[in-house]
Amino acid sequence: MVAIAFRFPGGRYHATPWGRHVNEAAVAWPPEPWRIVRSLIAIWHRKTDHDVYSEEALTSLLAALARGEPVYRLPEATHAHTRHYMPVRSGRQDKNTLIFDAFVRLAPEAELVVAWPSVDLDANQTTLLDALLTPLGYLGRAESWVEARRLEVWEGEPNCVPGEESVDPETGEILGEPVLLHLPQTPDDYHQFRVRMLAGLEDCELKPRERQRVEATLPEAWLAAVSLDTSDLQAAGWSAPPAARLVHYLRPETALQPMASPQPKPSRPSAAPTTARFALYGRPLPPMEDAVKVGEWLRWGIMGKAKRLLGENRIPPELAGHNGGRPAEGHGHAFFLPEDVDGDGRIDHVAIHVPGGLSPDGCRVVAALRRLWTREGHEWQIILEALGDGPALATATPLFGENQTWLSVTPYLHPWHVKRRFTVADQLLRECGERGLPELSTVEAIPTVQVGSRSRHAVHFHRFRAKRGLTQPDTHGSFWRLTFAEPITGPLALGFACHFGLGLFRPE
Repeated sequence: MVAIAFRFPGGRYHATPWGRHVNEAAVAWPPEPWRIVRSLIAIWHRKTDHDVYSEEALTSLLAALARGEPVYRLPEATHAHTRHYMPVRSGRQDKNTLIFDAFVRLAPEAELVVAWPSVDLDANQTTLLDALLTPLGYLGRAESWVEARRLEVWEGEPNCVPGEESVDPETGEILGEPVLLHLPQTPDDYHQFRVRMLAGLEDCELKPRERQRVEATLPEAWLAAVSLDTSDLQAAGWSAPPAARLVHYLRPETALQPMASPQPKPSRPSAAPTTARFALYGRPLPPMEDAVKVGEWLRWGIMGKAKRLLGENRIPPELAGHNGGRPAEGHGHAFFLPEDVDGDGRIDHVAIHVPGGLSPDGCRVVAALRRLWTREGHEWQIILEALGDGPALATATPLFGENQTWLSVTPYLHPWHVKRRFTVADQLLRECGERGLPELSTVEAIPTVQVGSRSRHAVHFHRFRAKRGLTQPDTHGSFWRLTFAEPITGPLALGFACHFGLGLFRPE
């Protein structure tokens, strides 16, 4: 076994995940093996005697580490950030731009251990590793001062290990929070990858300069490929380092806690709150056309958080939409609603609206939610801004306002099959009646809606649930202007998948 212990004397670890923008305020935690290996390469170039430690010796050491998947022992840490303005050149002038500087805060004496259980080094490799770790001054960004040492023996228990299933399917035990880490490919795997990529370039219609730029990022030597500068890889169009591989890890849910937990205050302490509203942070923000996807991601996040906090058999029924396997009747359970508050066409807020009210367990779950993610690895941070009832949020978002006339925001998908005497307008009348809403005095179809600066038809929106086996009478969708006999209070969502962002209306 090979084990390395890291301490951060400054109490901070700065590292932006590969492919993420610094203003997303994301931190690569735990430190990825790809980053550790590249730090050792940098130390070899700058602070070792190459007559004593040759390039072949360095390749031998790092290739041995690349053949294993390390495990971690993570100390207690918090996710923190600072905000400041920096001058950024825009044309002939400097423009002050708000920058988020995110980092991991941990105790200076806390020790992070990275261990390769399946890797054994010979005497020469061990000597070289010690020579590289001793002068290592930082890991990640230069602000991340580090002290590193090899452990002769480590018998600790890892708490961050490779794995994809966050919940044991047999026992229901929470195994951890999923996170993707970059590991270096082995020399053999990289060689095969390089051969395939170079062969694929022959079939691509690239300009000679573009081809040369890509070929330059696929050097024959494995060490050269691992050493390539990140800016060169990004300039060549790589979405991930070609000499790296992605591995799913499971870390403790408490491995990276927020700096301070929000303290939401319901507007009426004596009544059950009905709505939790969050701000969404990350780049790029999802487009409004993906409203139903975001609604489903929000429910996935809530369900995962509820399982971890309460257990699989104690998920609040108002969030799950069912109780003991029986589907909820009516629409008193959660609506997962997206919002584009600034009108730029991208979703910057999300709301969980429960007409029947949130239970204490439900409040606990929504207050603990910190992020949304997709199975493809995209991730957004979310911050709880308000927890209360709908009317109290009317000043913050038009979705909770009061009006007689309401306009479509996302496509309405009629929930029943259309017949000659049961048109889409008839279905709107019936559905509003079943919801106990005032009588509709006018039902008018409109051809398009405005999304940011663009006029969009229904087909421009994603209109299908990820859940399979659902009956969906309408796959096209339509937009409407609804006028009620008297004002109603939002939110208003109707039709198929209305609990996930489709059929959403706003006050005119």
